[in-house]
This record gives sequence, C-alpha cells and structure tokens, in this order.
Amino acid sequence: MFVKSTILSLSSIIFGLNSYAQDSIRSQIEQVVVTAQLAPTSLQNSVYKVRTITQEQIMRRGTLDMTTLLNTELGIRFSNDMMLGESDIELMGMSGQNVKIMMDGVPLLDRGAGRQSLTQIDLNMIEKIEIIEGPVSVTYGTDALAGVINIITKNQAFGRGTNLSVHLQEETVGSEYKPFHKEGRHNAHIGVTHYLDNWQFNANVSRNNFGGWQGSATLPQLQWQPKDQWLASGKIGYANAKHQTWYRFDYTNEDLYTPGAFNQNNTVVNKNFISNRYNNMLQSNWKFSDRLTANGSLSFQKYDRSTLTKRTNLVTNETVLTTGSGEQDIVKFNSLFFRGTVQYKFSEQIHTQLGVEYDGESGSGDRLENNASVAEYATFFTAEIQPISRLNIRPGVRFIGNTVFRSLPVIPSLNLKYGITDQMTWRAAYARGFRSPALRELYFQFFDANHSINGNTNLRPENSNSFNSYFSYENRINENKRFYTSLGGTYNVFRDMIEIGFDSDNPSINTYLNIARFKTATMLWENMFHYKGFQAGLGFSYIGRMNMAKETDPSLSEFLWSPEINSNLSYYFAPWGLNTSLFFKYSGRRPRFEFRNETSGTPIATQVFVNAFTMSDITFDKKLSQSLRVNAGVRNLFDVKDLRNTGTVGEGAHGSASSTVPMGNGRSYFIGLQLNMNK
Repeated sequence: MFVKSTILSLSSIIFGLNSYAQDSIRSQIEQVVVTAQLAPTSLQNSVYKVRTITQEQIMRRGTLDMTTLLNTELGIRFSNDMMLGESDIELMGMSGQNVKIMMDGVPLLDRGAGRQSLTQIDLNMIEKIEIIEGPVSVTYGTDALAGVINIITKNQAFGRGTNLSVHLQEETVGSEYKPFHKEGRHNAHIGVTHYLDNWQFNANVSRNNFGGWQGSATLPQLQWQPKDQWLASGKIGYANAKHQTWYRFDYTNEDLYTPGAFNQNNTVVNKNFISNRYNNMLQSNWKFSDRLTANGSLSFQKYDRSTLTKRTNLVTNETVLTTGSGEQDIVKFNSLFFRGTVQYKFSEQIHTQLGVEYDGESGSGDRLENNASVAEYATFFTAEIQPISRLNIRPGVRFIGNTVFRSLPVIPSLNLKYGITDQMTWRAAYARGFRSPALRELYFQFFDANHSINGNTNLRPENSNSFNSYFSYENRINENKRFYTSLGGTYNVFRDMIEIGFDSDNPSINTYLNIARFKTATMLWENMFHYKGFQAGLGFSYIGRMNMAKETDPSLSEFLWSPEINSNLSYYFAPWGLNTSLFFKYSGRRPRFEFRNETSGTPIATQVFVNAFTMSDITFDKKLSQSLRVNAGVRNLFDVKDLRNTGTVGEGAHGSASSTVPMGNGRSYFIGLQLNMNK
C-alpha cells in the first residue's frame, strides 16, 4: 500500500509540471544493427532478420532485470530453477546451450546449460539488444543453433565534458515490500563518464537487491530465494578518425540465500550460493581505407560459484559448517576468447569478410574431472554480393577444429534478400548449425542423495539444418505515419542433440547422451504502426516442438504446438510530456507427452500440459527537467504466480514431480528516478 499511495501522489505532482520536448522515437526499421554484419547496417538493408530492443524501450519498460525485459518478446520464454535460484532462456523452442549470449559480440561465460550470465548484466550499461533467430554458426560458431542475443553496451561519442548518471528504483514483490532493503526489489546505480578529446573514461557501480518471495512455501523457507548483486564496471577508450580501441572490465558478485526448514533437533540448515564473475575485454576497430577495415576482440573471463552450507542451533545460536557431500564446494571456470576479422570491399557489389577465432575454456572443482578443458578454433569466410540492385546474396563457410574431437566440421550458410518492390522485401536462408559439447557435459560429476550424474567424454557435437523465409512490407506514408509487417517461419532439424538420460551400463546413473533427432518449426507474424505520438506493435507466433513420443506411438502427431500473442502500445501525451506504455504477451498452453503404466503394466503415451498464462506491464515515464526523469508502473498485471502442470514429472534440470510450475511472484508496483547530468 505504501508504494501504491506513493505512486499516486507522485503522479499528481508529475501531471502538474511543465511538459518537455518529446524524445525522438525511431522505429525498428530505422535502427542500425551490427550483429553478424560486415559493416553497421540498417534493419531494412540487413540480409539477416534482426530484432532490436532500443535504450528508449528499455527505459520505458522500467526494469533492471533482463528476464522482465525479454519476457514479452515473441518466441522467448523463461524457466525458473527454484533450487538453484536461476532462470534459463528459451528462444523459438530451443533453450540452454543452443542460445548464444554475447556482450559486444563476445560470448559470455556460463558454468552449465543454464544461462546465468543473462541475469548478471547491468541494464544501466546497455545501449540496445539485437536478437537473431536461427543458426549464425558461420560467424559465431558453437552454441548459436537457436540464435544469438547480442547485448550492446553504451559507447557515447567522444568530445569534452563529464556525464553523471544516478538511478534509484523501488519495487514490491507481490504484496511484500520494505523500503530499500529485504522484502521487495531495490535497485541503485551511479555512473561517471569523462570525455577528453580522443579519450573516454567510465566507471559504474550498481546494486540489485531482491528480498525473496514467500509464495507457497512454509516459513522460514521461501519459494523465490533472496538474491543480492553488486555490479561494477570500468572502461577506457581512445578514438580518432581511423581507429577506435577500448578496454572494459566488469565484475559481478552475487549472493543467493536459501533458508532451510526447521527440524526436530531445533536446528536449521541454510545455504548461500556465492558467485563472482570477472570479464576483461579489449576491442579495436580500424579503418585503413574506404575499402579495407579490421576488427579485433580479446576477452579473458573468470567465473566461480561457491556453496556455503551452515547448520544453526536455534537454542544456542551456534552455527557450524556442515560436512555432507557437495555442501562446501567451489567450482571455477576460465575462458579465453579471440576473434579477428578483416573486411574488404572490392566494389559496391562485392563486400567480403575473413575471420579467425579461438575460444578456450577450462574448469576445476570437486565435481569436475582433473584438467577439464576444451578449446575450439576456427576460420570463416563470408561475402555479400549484389549482382543486381534489388538482390543481396550472402554465402558463408566456417572450418572448425576442436581439442576434444578430431573431426573438422565444415559449416556452410546462404542468406538471400530480394527487394520485390521499394516497399516489399523477401528474405530466405539456409544455415548449418553446430554446437560442441560444453565442459560440464564432458567432465561434470555430481553424486549425492538426490543426484547421480556423470559427464560423457564420448559425446558427439550437435548439428542442425535450418531454413527460414520472411516477407516484409514497409509503408512510410509520411514523417508521422508508418506501417511495417513481416510474415514468415523457420524449420529446423537437429541431430545428435545433447540431453540428460540414463547410462546404458548403469541405469541408476544419469549421463549426457546424444539424441538422434529433434525438430522445431515456427510461424511468426509481426506488425508495427506509428502515428504521431502513438506506437503500436502486434505479433503472433506458433511454435512447434517435435513430439518424442511419436517414435513409440506412430499414431501421434509429429509436432506439439503452442501459440503466443504479444502487443506493445505506447502513447506520448504532449501537454504533460508523459509517455505511457503497455506491454502484453499471452503464452499458450504448452503440451507434451508422458508414458504412464496401465494397470496391466503396459506404458501408454498420455498428453499433459502446462497451463497458458499472460504477462503484462503498464508503465508511465516523464522528464521532470532536462536532467531528471521519473518512471512508475504496475508489473505482472494479471497476477501470474504458479502455472498448473498436469504432468507427473517437473520441467528443468532440477524439476520434480509437481502440480505447478513457478512463473511469477504476483502483481508488483514500482517507482524510479533517473538523474543524467552533463557538464
């Protein structure tokens, strides 16, 4: 109630203030994209179909949480691991290792199939996000079967002066809230950037504090675990007309607290999962001439996660470390990455790129085999050819070597873009996808009372054949009125997909196995309309995943389909200088099959499902002055919490038999202030 009344009071003050000039709002089709491009290119001219989320959209959304930012995007869905306190992303029916997460084109280090890195990013530092659906394996190599999410950090123009940014935001978690600490979400950020001619210096510190959520758990346990994050970064850059180089350092500390249940001995066992992430990144761009350019990226990353388990006597308040298997554990991962590319433009019709890449990863810990390491090295070539004015052809090929596998895969791709008219465009692509087994899948060992998992050094790489085709139509009626629509789909056939299954030599042990075949298919329809201060987006997707039960029961359908509908609406009230936005996404029922034994003992395929749900936020954003901005809103309007699950087996790596799947923590309210000063 405190936050709700505060929002209402602040809104009445805001509406009485002078209006300000509207920020320029650029449509998706005018955005410049860099992911998988030979040179920065407009969305309209890109051979790839790229989706962007701009800084203005991030600010209007009013969130510092990547899962909240992306959960209303078509084809994206998150699953929550309540045991580990982590979320994993799914893109167009594929999840985990098959979605490549990058920052400024450099892959982020993760300890397993889940994408922990996605929830350990400071959104205050993001300029925009670019998403490509489907394999981009020629350019980005392993893990890019389902697509890539490239998070592009801010890189302001050079000059003279100093910029100070401060951001404070408070948010309830359902009905739970305490100011600035414990219950609720509490975010604070401060950043300073100094410009001196050709030099740029930047330093940032942020804190994200989540107090947990009671949900359906019994005290002192919580359904959603408390999480405290500290994020720091620094950047130094130099640029002139022909060259730009910058070094960036990022550090994240995360403490996830899991309170245990009381027991008969008047003791309680609590756990802390403490993560540290270090990222050193050096990048450079060179322009030798109008025809010849070069780019280089060098990154060294470290990630460690400690498990700290304590038993507390509630009578004496004595606390001791426990001694059970895996209860005091630390696992460490290191990654060294280099990519270098040279681009040469022979003419306006032929633009080429030659690149080399090295990506090495090593790990240590009680649950990893000694000297666990894997490295991949590659060279790739791609070109963009324009034989006639309306046709762009982009062939590509990548040659891959690996320290674990002796085979040398050849990964081809072919993208086409044809301008049927000045307003209508057709894109089509074929790409071979490829993913090497991850370090965890090869060398991980975990045995305790609840787990029996062995890595498998005999795994084969995953590969896929992917096809997509899209028609798009754009009508720029005038400066105030624009319309865009896109209709298309994808079809993917995966072979040797890696999943957890039973060890054939010992069925009591789980291990990583290659599944012979898997398929996905999607249909996607996206629309955008701009009229003066009004923007509207409406999209529909229909995602099919292969029904694995069909191999046992041929009478079943080959695909299991689920629909999605999303809409993003925004309107600028010029007299008040107020921007109001509505974000909406309906995710349809998710079907699957389980085999259940009849009374006769014969297993039969039974269809089960996870219920449909709707995520929706409404936000209000206003500039109080040239340097001060306020936003407020309501998140999760439909009060989504747990979804009904009719299956007897849970989803996810740590899923268990449950009648519900956790998806949200109820309707929440937030308010934030952002100060941005230049001197």
